[in-house]
Amino acid sequence: MRPIRLVSGFLTVGVWTLASRILGFARDILIAAYLGTGPVAEAFLVAFSLPNMFRRFFAEGAFNMAFIPLFSKKLERGEGALDFARDAFTGLATILIGFTLLAQIAMPALVLAMAGGFAADQRFDIAVVYGRIAFPYILFISLAALLSGVLNATGRFVAAAAAPVLLNILLVGAMLLAAAMGWPVGDALVWTVPLAGIAQMALVWTAAAKAGFRLTFRRPRLTPELRRLAIIAAPAALAGGVVQVNLLIGRQVASFFEGAVAWLSYADRLYQLPLGVVGIAIGVVLLPDLSRRLGAGDTAGGRDAFNRAGEFALALTLPAAVALATIPGPIVAVLFQRGAFDQADVAATALAVAVYGAGLPAFVMQKVLQPLFFAREDTRRPFHYALGALAVNAGIAIGLAPLCGYIAAAWGTTLAGWAMVALLWRGSRRFGSAAEADARFLHRTGRIALASALMGAILWLAARGAQAWLTAEGLRYPALAGLVALGILSYFGLGHLLGAFRLSEFRRAMRRQR
Repeated sequence: MRPIRLVSGFLTVGVWTLASRILGFARDILIAAYLGTGPVAEAFLVAFSLPNMFRRFFAEGAFNMAFIPLFSKKLERGEGALDFARDAFTGLATILIGFTLLAQIAMPALVLAMAGGFAADQRFDIAVVYGRIAFPYILFISLAALLSGVLNATGRFVAAAAAPVLLNILLVGAMLLAAAMGWPVGDALVWTVPLAGIAQMALVWTAAAKAGFRLTFRRPRLTPELRRLAIIAAPAALAGGVVQVNLLIGRQVASFFEGAVAWLSYADRLYQLPLGVVGIAIGVVLLPDLSRRLGAGDTAGGRDAFNRAGEFALALTLPAAVALATIPGPIVAVLFQRGAFDQADVAATALAVAVYGAGLPAFVMQKVLQPLFFAREDTRRPFHYALGALAVNAGIAIGLAPLCGYIAAAWGTTLAGWAMVALLWRGSRRFGSAAEADARFLHRTGRIALASALMGAILWLAARGAQAWLTAEGLRYPALAGLVALGILSYFGLGHLLGAFRLSEFRRAMRRQR
């Protein structure tokens, strides 16, 4: 895969992910407007996070990190990739059906594990009911993730990247319909979650079938390939568990401060936009590409793919991080301040956005570094590194909470992200030249940072000058759009002049994508 083709793959996934994230903003804007940061909003956010947390643990984390390299190599060598995928599909479904049934029984304990501050509170009872309704989503979305891995390994990215769009379309539609009909908005939201999972799975299953991978259920059997998959997935599952414990720590800390679960959730949505567009695109495209190259013994090609992914990551996330840290107040106010979401909510959420923004490059660079290990079927070292990051997160989030309140959870997440990057970078040295930064990467990184810093200064000055417009009801939306446009134009213009990148590279990749 030539560099321009690799970047084109990143952009294909990134464009669809951007569409999903924009719809996700619309979803969260409506939740903020209809439910604010009240008990129904916080109960829904916790209930919805339960299947999503375990989805990352079962499917997008442990299972796919082990499945994609093995499937990609079988596909490259023509060694029964379809049978392997069908066995994996059946095995994952069997495990998840049993797990979903157990979760229904254990839902009160799961809610307390997610948000202990809800105990003896009306939020607890609502969250338990909502959790039982939403949890079956894990079955459908995890199977959809496996099907997406099959599609991505074959170089077909569109259907898998488009699937999350369905979730947000259905959730937005459910809220608008509920408001128009006078139904409880929270109830409409939570019942739509499992329905959206079915729709997402149907979309990628159809695409996989058209690509020649019609995955059907068969009698579960423990083949030698599935044993190997389980052996590789076990450390990745433990690492995924550590990541989820990190999230639990932050949510537990937040649950003891009224409104903080919602503040951090809305802030998370803002930094997840660039993280999703860039980080998910890199993870989806880079892992199967590295796996194929290593299977073919192409070390030089693997190094080039790794460096271009790192370059792409920094070129798009450093300016986003600077923007989130520079103008979080105007962004949050324009997007969320309406209805039940007031000025105090804006200030609290903006602070969390700035802190999360400082960790954005780290969160994305993890997506670049982890495939170096997973493509070699090495899932043990990332687990050990995740334990180190967990210690950093717990120490900061719990230790600082009595001193600085809910924002300690955001600082714990950000600093743990940078600790994980440092550990992954150090550990990747054992892979030799395949994991080394090349001259082009080193040349461009400093220039990307300089262009981002200059853009940040321009945004800060422009936001101060446009303060009156950013708070005027009829003008705040075009004013924020103007700020965003100014940031994009100034960054890409400065980056091109400074030699951080060539605009022609992005144009060629976009043409290839079309």
